[in-house]
Amino acid sequence: MNTSPSKRTLLLEAASHIILTAGVERLTLEAVAREAGVSKGGLLYHFPSKEALVIGLIEQVLDHFDLASQHEFDHDPTPDAPGRWLRAYVRATLADEGVSNPLSAGLLAAVATNPALLAPLRERFAQWQERTEHDGLDPAHATIIRLAVDGLWLTELCGFAPLATALRAQIHERLLALAQENPG
Repeated sequence: MNTSPSKRTLLLEAASHIILTAGVERLTLEAVAREAGVSKGGLLYHFPSKEALVIGLIEQVLDHFDLASQHEFDHDPTPDAPGRWLRAYVRATLADEGVSNPLSAGLLAAVATNPALLAPLRERFAQWQERTEHDGLDPAHATIIRLAVDGLWLTELCGFAPLATALRAQIHERLLALAQENPG
């Protein structure tokens, strides 16, 4: 059985490494091919353009997040309470403070140069919003929680007024508590 990563995975790892070590401005097809140890033609077979490569990276980050969310959903300590999916979303979003931020920041920078690359993000956020609205909580209440989580993530991503660890933990716990109750 071959357990080595696929060529596509190696290329995405190489692109991630370039963003993390040199910045998104250094992300070129030539640099990725060189980093991955493949020919440019080999790279172009999997990713015919830089935009396709960036979309691949975005989809990889989103897929990783969905796996983390599913893990949190499967291990929710109160599975019968309304808001189970939303609690998983909160936990997955806030689980690793700063761990994926450099890559996410690089991808957002790439997207800023070409808003058409937002399509995978728009699709996934629409799916997450749909799940938020149908999770057993009042849809407006649940959406406010999702937006607060997204706001905290973006604040951390951009380094806007970083929260003290204790305050962040309190906010995390309050968001989880709110995601288990219906107002009114």
